[in-house]
Amino acid sequence: MSTTTENKARTSEHQSLGTVMHDYRSKLRGGDVGALPALAGALVLVIVFAVMSGSKFTNAFNFSNLILQGSAISVFAMGLVFVLLLGEIDLSAGYTGGVAAAVVGKVMIHGTNWVLALIVGLLVGALVGLANGLLVSKLGVPSFVVTLAGFLALQGVLLLLTGAGGTVPYRDSHVLAIMNKNMALWLGWTFALVTIAGFSALGFSRRRQRERAGLPTPTLLVWLLKSLAFAAVVVAATVYLSKERSRNVFIASLKGVPIVVVIVAVLAVVLTFLLTRTSWGRHVYAVGGNTEAARRAGINVDRVKISCFMMCSTLAAIGGVLLASRTNSVNPQTGGSDTLLFAVGAAVIGGTSLFGGRGRVVDGILGAIVITVIVNGMTLQGQPQGRVYMITGLVLLLAASVDAVSRRRAAASGRV
Repeated sequence: MSTTTENKARTSEHQSLGTVMHDYRSKLRGGDVGALPALAGALVLVIVFAVMSGSKFTNAFNFSNLILQGSAISVFAMGLVFVLLLGEIDLSAGYTGGVAAAVVGKVMIHGTNWVLALIVGLLVGALVGLANGLLVSKLGVPSFVVTLAGFLALQGVLLLLTGAGGTVPYRDSHVLAIMNKNMALWLGWTFALVTIAGFSALGFSRRRQRERAGLPTPTLLVWLLKSLAFAAVVVAATVYLSKERSRNVFIASLKGVPIVVVIVAVLAVVLTFLLTRTSWGRHVYAVGGNTEAARRAGINVDRVKISCFMMCSTLAAIGGVLLASRTNSVNPQTGGSDTLLFAVGAAVIGGTSLFGGRGRVVDGILGAIVITVIVNGMTLQGQPQGRVYMITGLVLLLAASVDAVSRRRAAASGRV
């Protein structure tokens, strides 16, 4: 170790738990609320519906159903985070997923291997994103107009692909297993332990990096408490999902972690790495924070915008396949109807700013949890669909208001 590094390590400040909490409260007062509203909202909603619906809401079968309902929305929302970080919007994401899923189904019908079919679907999504990105960055057409046109055009394409029969069936067992099968119990527990170990190791690594750089560093107790809290959530979820959920075990057994959980988790980890650990990710935040300043700093703004639209549409293709896997087919409403509205709402509710420059991949997952709990809980209560839309709209409006107020307070405190 060099002398400079040693000096930094010696002068680094180890923050106690009280200091960390004080700094966090200061961030909240300064407008940096992060994911706190989404986490608090999800907790309150779970408690409310658990009290109102009892075991109908809290049983293992419904818990698994919540995961399946929210997984596709999470993937769509994670893609939209990249576009929202730029201060842009993609209204075509829903039907991009539907068209990509229909293409995957058509390709598989003709006997193509399911892996190749999925690759074709991803390419379809990427091409849609490329077209959107080029129109926005090169021609300067507002993203709202470009993607609204894409929304209408892709809806027409989906109608043509589904044809007179109205559906494109999914018959490949591998693709259907994504949303309809569970991992073996031992595999689910292995995944849980690996996830906990990875989270703890990442937190410890970040702590060591801050220590070496001479930055204020939380004590080991803070790292330990975070790791234990995360482990408690993961273990509790795995225990619950390991219960028998089938209503007739003689027909079929339902227990274990759904396969789709692994897909969403891997996507979240990889995308978070891209945003936080690569120069491309730093450029995305820079462009979203101040486009002109990013351009003057030598960042290729057009390339960043195109890549974000391509990322959004590619993830939309994955989301479309998840929707089709759950229903065993693609229909004219796959990716339409509520999908886009819920996905945009999930990203914003999770904490991604509509003004650009602030947000995380995990925001899409957190927001999807809130929306899924609302829809699931109110449906169990027998509430009409109109009230479900009204409540979801109010929650989205509240999240957008919190975002606006937080940004104003952050500007007043000099944080932006």
